[in-house]
Amino acid sequence: DAEILSRQNDEFRQGIQLIPIGTIDIARRTTKLKGEIVTTIGVHTMTSKSRKKLFQEVINYNDFTSDNDPCGEHDFGSIDIEGETYFWKIDYYDSDVRYGSSEPTNPDKTYRVLTVMRSDEY
Repeated sequence: DAEILSRQNDEFRQGIQLIPIGTIDIARRTTKLKGEIVTTIGVHTMTSKSRKKLFQEVINYNDFTSDNDPCGEHDFGSIDIEGETYFWKIDYYDSDVRYGSSEPTNPDKTYRVLTVMRSDEY
């Protein structure tokens, strides 16, 4: 299951596309896996250039170790940008986004939420 989840999570994360709208970039998914991207106020208030850099790091993240990925699911990462630490985390919900998914490896029964936040907002 961890191998399936890691592949799905990599696909979900790497499927992020930044769309410029006015003075900000909006993150959207381009994968068929169901889910959404959520950011905290600390990410929302970053400059557009810094936020774009952060999302590029999230998309390209590959620094998985037994310390930060003990289950091998590729569902968490820590990134340092401009002297600040940011976390990203993928959680698995049921299709109604009310409870945890009973079958996280089943794309038809799982809705992923990728949260990107400043570490002090955790």
